[in-house]
Amino acid sequence: MPVHDDRDLFAKLVLDGFQAGLSWITILRRRSGILEAFDGLDPERVARFGSRRVARLLADPRIIRSRAKVASAVRNAQAWCDLMDRGGAHAFRDLVWEPTGHRVKVRRLRTRSEVPAESPESRALSTRLKAEGFTFCGPVICHAYMQAVGCVNEHLVSCFRHAQVIELARRARLLA
Repeated sequence: MPVHDDRDLFAKLVLDGFQAGLSWITILRRRSGILEAFDGLDPERVARFGSRRVARLLADPRIIRSRAKVASAVRNAQAWCDLMDRGGAHAFRDLVWEPTGHRVKVRRLRTRSEVPAESPESRALSTRLKAEGFTFCGPVICHAYMQAVGCVNEHLVSCFRHAQVIELARRARLLA
């Protein structure tokens, strides 16, 4: 479903980074622990996490205790704050939605085998995020992220959500 809130988009990017290489059920089971341990994924607060806080996080069994993923969450929060300071309100939203022209891109896929792992849009987003200082944002992660935040509608045409997302995008004038 289309997401346009800068903070919600940040939180989802962090969760997608934690999910890399793991099943989504692992993240879903630990989501509340991650949110609690990372102060609700408030980017301004996470950006200020220092080495002591990171050490506590790495010992916290409620989260994914990967040093690289925890460091990425902190670095991404700092990059988010920098971007928002420079670009003003909605700077992150604009960055995320730019590769699809700020519209929901609809793909009419019939089978799971047709769902791509990455796309030109996810490669563009990955490149832009990395240029802004974000980490754990390769094209595959960005593609899953763009699916989750509604930039691309890759629900199979047989899925009830496919039509719902199209209608929602049409009403919001977001249809590509």
